[in-house]
Amino acid sequence: MSDANISASTLPKVLVIDDQILFREGLMSLLRSTPDFQLVGFAGSVSEGREQAALYKPDIILMDFSLPDGTGLDATRAILAELPETKIIFLTVHESDENLFAALRLGAKGYMLKDISSSDLLASLRALNRGEKAVSRKMMSRIMDEFARTPLPEAGNEKLLTRLSPRELDVIREIEAGATNLEIAQHLFLSINTVRHHMRNVLGKLGLKNRRELAVFARKNGLVSKISSMNGA
Repeated sequence: MSDANISASTLPKVLVIDDQILFREGLMSLLRSTPDFQLVGFAGSVSEGREQAALYKPDIILMDFSLPDGTGLDATRAILAELPETKIIFLTVHESDENLFAALRLGAKGYMLKDISSSDLLASLRALNRGEKAVSRKMMSRIMDEFARTPLPEAGNEKLLTRLSPRELDVIREIEAGATNLEIAQHLFLSINTVRHHMRNVLGKLGLKNRRELAVFARKNGLVSKISSMNGA
């Protein structure tokens, strides 16, 4: 689904992935009307998005969260595996903390809500080209609140890890990567109930309340790298 009106340019190439036709067309019209960016294509599903990304190798992707054949997280994971330099920005109606942190853990460079003004969106995209994150003030506030609630790094985390079983360590890796319980079950060939059981055990042993705290705690304390070191990876 390439945009036939686009000419070759040295401007940052932008791909839009959104299944809401009216919103997508409005977004594409906005990008066409600004001299800062080059719209190269659009898609309405995960599969189409992967195809368009492989074809055009965009610098920036504006990504919806809910797509008919998966989620923006699925598309992000697949696209960044092939094009790690691509800057993916979620533009969505979903403002839950879980979705926000899952997107950022996977490597997204921004997360904004669809009620953002066109001027603020363009300003955020320009800031992205300067190496900044494209995150709205509301979302940034949530990020700061999350870090404020997360336990500070403590000495002896290696000792904590020795209390976890190999499968529990595998679960930590998956959680930090942003995987859902279903994805963890599929990746580790476990049942959903077994994944939930491991999750409860991990949280209890580390003194954490939920998977979000676990993901942030693991990232801040470098637990995954320590796990890999322990396993000789």
